[in-house]
Amino acid sequence: MVMLTAQQEQLCEQRTWDFSHLRALFINCTLKRSPERSNTQGLADISMEIMRRQGVTVDVVRAVDRDLATGVWPDMTEHGWQRDDWPAIFEQVKAAHILVLCTPIWLGEKSSICTQVVERLYGNSSQLNDRGQYAYYGRVGGCLVTGNEDGVKHCAMNVLYSLQHLGYVIPPQADAGWIGEAGPGPSYLDEGSGGPQNDFTNRNTTFMTWNLLHIARLLVDAGGIPAHGNQRSAWDAGCRFDFTNPEHR
Repeated sequence: MVMLTAQQEQLCEQRTWDFSHLRALFINCTLKRSPERSNTQGLADISMEIMRRQGVTVDVVRAVDRDLATGVWPDMTEHGWQRDDWPAIFEQVKAAHILVLCTPIWLGEKSSICTQVVERLYGNSSQLNDRGQYAYYGRVGGCLVTGNEDGVKHCAMNVLYSLQHLGYVIPPQADAGWIGEAGPGPSYLDEGSGGPQNDFTNRNTTFMTWNLLHIARLLVDAGGIPAHGNQRSAWDAGCRFDFTNPEHR
């Protein structure tokens, strides 16, 4: 059972906003295969529980448990790989209003699995929605980071830049993380680590979660991002929106 802090419990009692129409996907980029305990999942569980308390449908994928081919095409079985689970995962990505990438820190960087997931997201990014915009327009992205070495902000900067470049909307305070003291030490879920009780981490995780919910709801209620000045299909057809069309010679 996921334990929330008193402040998190109190915030979950709100009745002002309805988020029950939203769907969220958390992709855990730990290097540990199931059923080994993932500290990254331990932090993600807090955010997921807050969302579930608001009626959000929450899915989680532990990427290392799946057969993800290396490459930047939507389906790598069309490029020589025998198996590729990404197309099935991408269906979950498309169904989600909120995507949260969750990663541990290794050598100051996000995990190799997280890099692979970002590359596979990139492979689908040229697809268009029914309004001629890039595929991820109208969706919201965030990230969670854990480790017992420095690098939370560096990893978050990299992940959030990648998501916005692909078309995701990044709310304010869209990341949270936990690290122990400098040098080898306990991980987030280790006994005595202080991770689950850390007020700074709990605050940032809470803010991130609610900001993801609020912005996702605003986008859904608004029908997505207005389709003007950002339609790949229109640009390819020669439309230059508010600019004068260049003379064709």
